Amino acid sequence: MPAVFFAIVAVMLTAWAVLDGFDFGVGIVHRIVARTEEERGRALATVLPVWDGNEVWLVAGGAVLLLAFPRAYAAAMSGMYLALIMVLWLLVFRGVSIELRGHVDHPLWRAAWDSMFALSSTVLAFVAGVALGNVVRGVPIGPTGWFQLDLFAIAGDRVAAIDGYTGTIGLLSVVLLAAHGASYVAWKTDGGLRERASSVAKLAWRAAVPLAVVATVVTGFVRPAMFAAIARRPWVWPLAASAIGSTVVAFRALAAALDRRAFLASSALIASLLLATAGGLYPTLIPSTVDPAYDIDAYGAASGHHGLVVGLFWWVPAIVLVVLYFANLFWLSRGKVTAEDADAHHG
Repeated sequence: MPAVFFAIVAVMLTAWAVLDGFDFGVGIVHRIVARTEEERGRALATVLPVWDGNEVWLVAGGAVLLLAFPRAYAAAMSGMYLALIMVLWLLVFRGVSIELRGHVDHPLWRAAWDSMFALSSTVLAFVAGVALGNVVRGVPIGPTGWFQLDLFAIAGDRVAAIDGYTGTIGLLSVVLLAAHGASYVAWKTDGGLRERASSVAKLAWRAAVPLAVVATVVTGFVRPAMFAAIARRPWVWPLAASAIGSTVVAFRALAAALDRRAFLASSALIASLLLATAGGLYPTLIPSTVDPAYDIDAYGAASGHHGLVVGLFWWVPAIVLVVLYFANLFWLSRGKVTAEDADAHHG
């Protein structure tokens, strides 16, 4: 049962990264691809029907983590408390930016909130990558099962949340989500906005590929055991192949102006990378940089069997409802976003 919930948590957090990831990406690129107020309104309108629903995946994933692995949840939340508070404030500023920009019809007001949306989205994308980097690299868990993680290392021998490795993963996250969001804007808009979004997506993809290679190489030095585990697990290999294949598809789709295919390829790449990472780390939830004996794994951190069975009993119908809700939501918001769509919210 712990293995089942490990997979559930991995899938839910991956869904958040893919869905809220294009929200972040739109925020990162919208001031670059949109030249006028009307275009900025259209770029934002591409995510208006879905952005708050997409964020629910993070909340739900955290709730399932708490239910299934309370020890891992407690250690992570206490050890990275400062980073968690930063994320919460960034999420608040991001939501406020979307909702308040249209409340006052003044260029400076809207420009200020547009800039806040871009800044908070960019920093959130970076923090998400840094968080993943910390999960892969490990944190200083000792014999007590707890740890304290500074944002930056003051002394050279201390492990910090942001270092050369995690910063590299954070930068890759920003660039990859920028490509993801730009592909989404290109798919959902037309005219000059669509053309500029497609151009930005191509540039971001060209930057993301060498960054991904660098990140893969340094990960091999930071956590060689993860690659050894992947080599022993044939069920992870299709995910690695999917990551490579989806990158090729994304480049070809962008070159052929097949915007929806490019967006779906970027979604597949993000999902493949994250699920392959989870497959390589399993059953470890939080590795220790002090000693592998202090790793927090799915079996040692799991709730009781009865609690997991009851949790799974309720999770199955809940996830079916969520999937149906999102399918209906994306169906209702299908098609290109027009100026009237933007005015309906910001007018």
